[in-house]
Amino acid sequence: MTPITEVEGRRLTLSNLDKVLYPATGFTKGEALHYYASTAGSLLAHLHNRPVSFLRFPDGPDGQRFFTKNVPPGTPSWVHTADVPRHSDDQAAATQVLVQDLASLMWAANLVTEFHTPQWQADAPGQADRMVFDLDPGAPATVVECCEVARWLRERLAADGLAGYPKTSGSKGLHVLVPLEPTPSEKVTAYAKELAVEAEGELPGLALHRMTRSLRPGKVFVDYSQNAAAKTTATPYTLRARREPTVSTPVTWDEVESCTDPAQLSFVATEIAPRLQRYGDLLGPLINLNRARPLPRKRR
Repeated sequence: MTPITEVEGRRLTLSNLDKVLYPATGFTKGEALHYYASTAGSLLAHLHNRPVSFLRFPDGPDGQRFFTKNVPPGTPSWVHTADVPRHSDDQAAATQVLVQDLASLMWAANLVTEFHTPQWQADAPGQADRMVFDLDPGAPATVVECCEVARWLRERLAADGLAGYPKTSGSKGLHVLVPLEPTPSEKVTAYAKELAVEAEGELPGLALHRMTRSLRPGKVFVDYSQNAAAKTTATPYTLRARREPTVSTPVTWDEVESCTDPAQLSFVATEIAPRLQRYGDLLGPLINLNRARPLPRKRR
C-alpha cells in the first residue's frame, strides 16, 4: 500500500520508499526523502521564490534522466507556481514550480529529482541577486585543481569588493557564488566572463574560459555562462544523480585551501546534517541582504 502522510496540513502520497535509488550504496528513496526533510530549513531558504527546474531520475542515476521546467502533470493545486518569461530565442515562456514550504519540498522530492534554480527570483526575472562561477575540471584534473582556481577567484573578487562563497557541485567540480544587489543578468554574465578570461591569462595551463573540448584535458573550465537569465545551477543541498548520493555541499575556504585529494570535497547525504550542526548554513550570506554588493563598474 502506498503510504499517505500529512505534512503541514497537506496530504501527500509518498511512493516506493524501499526502492533502492543508488545501488552502489543501497541508499533508498525513503532515505532520500528523509534527507530532504532533515535539511529543509537550509534548502528551502535557497529554493525560496526561485523557479525550479527538475532533473528527474526516478530509477536512479543509471536509469532514464529527463529535465523539465514546466509544472509536472499531477502537481497539487496548493503548490505555488510562477510564470517565467522567455530569456532567449531557444527558450519558451513557462510556468514553473516554486518550492516555498516543507509540504512542497516533500512532494517534489517524491518525484526523485535534482533541484536547479536560476540566479534571479521569480518576482524579478532576469535581475540576478547572485553570481556563479562553475569550475569544471577536465580529466586528469580534479576538484583539487578547481580549488586552486577558486582561491584565485576569491582574491580577484575581493579586489572588486565582492565576496565569494564555495560549494561542491555534487559532481566533480566546485561552484563559487557571490551575493549581489539585483543586476541585469547580461551585465553579470559580461563581468563573470571578464574574470574567466582574466583567470585564463593569470593561470596559464590551468584555467580555461572556453568550452572547447579539445582544450579541456587537465584544465579547469571557468564556466561563467550559468549567469545568463535562461540558465540554472544545482541548488545548494540538492542530491545529485551520481553513483553515490552526493550532495551539492557548501564548504569553508579552509577546506578549499587544504584540499589535496578529491575525496576531501565529496559529501553524501548522511554527512550533511552533522555539517549543518557544526557550521550552520555556510551559504547564508547569499540570502542576507546586508551581504549583497553592487557589481563593479567596468574597468577601462
